[in-house]
Amino acid sequence: MSETLDKYELLYEDSELILVNKPSNLLVHHSHYARNIREESLVQLLRQRGDIYPVHRLDRKTSGIMVFARNQSSAKFLQDQFERNEITKTYFALVRGYVEAQGSVDTPVKNEDTGKYREALTHYESIAQVEADFPVAPYPSARYSLLRLTPKTGRMHQLRKHMNKIAHPIIGDTKYGNRHHNHTFKDRFGHSRLYLHAHKLSFTHPESGQKLTFKAGFPKFWKEDLTVLGFQEINLDDL
Repeated sequence: MSETLDKYELLYEDSELILVNKPSNLLVHHSHYARNIREESLVQLLRQRGDIYPVHRLDRKTSGIMVFARNQSSAKFLQDQFERNEITKTYFALVRGYVEAQGSVDTPVKNEDTGKYREALTHYESIAQVEADFPVAPYPSARYSLLRLTPKTGRMHQLRKHMNKIAHPIIGDTKYGNRHHNHTFKDRFGHSRLYLHAHKLSFTHPESGQKLTFKAGFPKFWKEDLTVLGFQEINLDDL
């Protein structure tokens, strides 16, 4: 089941939960961190379909799959899975530089609310690399890698911080990224979107107990821009 709506793509819906593909630059819900954003949020849009309960989050600029509960008992069931790290999340990111075949980043991430650091672990796998034939200061050409990211914890901005930590920041990340690459992409592609996509989610259904896996297709700008960069051999629909 997949239904494209005005602001998001509906991937699945039943009496217990709803899954959607969130586009880039759509706020999930209003909070202290998004107090200056006046646009309608994803939560507000979904509540037009009935009661929904958020159980995790994505940054405003991050696209991809999200699951919401339809009642409090299902919300607790899903939240408990997240807390126990029993939900598998798979992301893709376009980052600066050539990244080794695979590795892990095991570095604590600061909690913005408490100021304390919490353990955080991210596994990464390099899918493809290209060298673009345009300059990015201070170099005459630019190298990029397409990564599959599997976070084993769910800290705020974890993937963005971890990629910056290993000197391979995500393109389009204005907070933790590289301004030279970000400016180059804006000039060449006409937008400042973040190349971070929540692609796949696996979890146990709160009512049936069945193990479910869902995927969210990539935004249009991903496919267009990666082709221009030289990732012609990668078919994002096959990932």
